[in-house]
Amino acid sequence: MKDIQTPEEIYIIVDEFYKKLLADDTISYIFTDVVKIKLEEHLPILVTFWSQAILGTGGYVNNLTQIHLDVNAKSYLSKELFDIWLNHFEAAINENFEGFNCERMKNQAHNLSTIMQIKIAQQDK
Repeated sequence: MKDIQTPEEIYIIVDEFYKKLLADDTISYIFTDVVKIKLEEHLPILVTFWSQAILGTGGYVNNLTQIHLDVNAKSYLSKELFDIWLNHFEAAINENFEGFNCERMKNQAHNLSTIMQIKIAQQDK
């Protein structure tokens, strides 16, 4: 397997990741009932985010923290949900690619998960 090099390859990961999330009843409700995402709109945003983070392409302008705080205000985002998210995310990467950028992407996902959990805990005080 090869390393992630292009936004198109990041799309493969993000698409596979959402297939896993939506097939998992323990977390899918967040995306289908709480925020009701439209994948055709959501996936390109995530590709832009991860392309900026891993490939340095730029272009992501949304407030990632606020988005998750808004979701948490509607339905609590527990540590268990973040763990499920991370497991599916890592699986989507590991099943398709390997290499330095893959490891960076997984590490950044873990960092984001930790940061979001801290921000949620601060908001809930």
